[in-house]
Amino acid sequence: MALNSKIEWTEATWNPVTGCTPISDGCKNCYARRMALRLQKMGNKRYSNGFRVTLHYDLLDHPLKWKSSKMIFVNSMSDLFHEDVPLDFIKAIFKTIKNAHWHTFQVLTKRAERLSDLSSELEWPNNLWMGVTIESGKYGFRADLLKRVPARVRFISFEPLIGPINDIDLTGISWAIVGGESGPGCRIIKKEWVKTILSICRRHNVLFFFKQWGGTNKKKTGRILDGKIYDEMPPILGRGMKEKVFGSPEKAEAAQLNC
Repeated sequence: MALNSKIEWTEATWNPVTGCTPISDGCKNCYARRMALRLQKMGNKRYSNGFRVTLHYDLLDHPLKWKSSKMIFVNSMSDLFHEDVPLDFIKAIFKTIKNAHWHTFQVLTKRAERLSDLSSELEWPNNLWMGVTIESGKYGFRADLLKRVPARVRFISFEPLIGPINDIDLTGISWAIVGGESGPGCRIIKKEWVKTILSICRRHNVLFFFKQWGGTNKKKTGRILDGKIYDEMPPILGRGMKEKVFGSPEKAEAAQLNC
């Protein structure tokens, strides 16, 4: 668990499931797998299975113990809709989300097909934001599957953005996150890809959050796009807009990738 997440678009993480398996091109340099194997070597009991899917029943009610309101990313170290996660366990997570109504929960999956198949069997509380990852135009179909889900806020993470997305219908989508890949073996992101998604978002009135250029040194490359930081987010019930300070373009480093 992390009460102060370093992920730019959230505040905390909750991992009742750990571990996953590759499903698409964006999984090639998975940060969660790299982290899980490192924690396994360090003797962390949560990762004794390495990156095999593992259910942590003792963590199901963990957010209920956090009394102050948090933006919580669910399963940053897994995929809730992995085929090895039983429906009853997913329902238990959703029950905690509903009961912890003072928090806002963000769920992100690449398994949009299973999400769509199970959505009618789940209760969707207002404090749950549901998203899918689309790393290139090849996976644009996930947006259409997401639209079938009755979540109050639907969002798309275009991260790691490893290819162009020139034509995607964002009708019914509230929010888009865009980011380049970082870490060992990271693939390039092109500025025109980012600006195309920004243009599509503006056309569909979708809020736009640019997370990072990425690269081997993501702190150096930063998150400025044409002299501006984009950190738009949907309103949080009971809190207004997100209360997280990101800094200003004037103080942030203006480096960008030459690609």
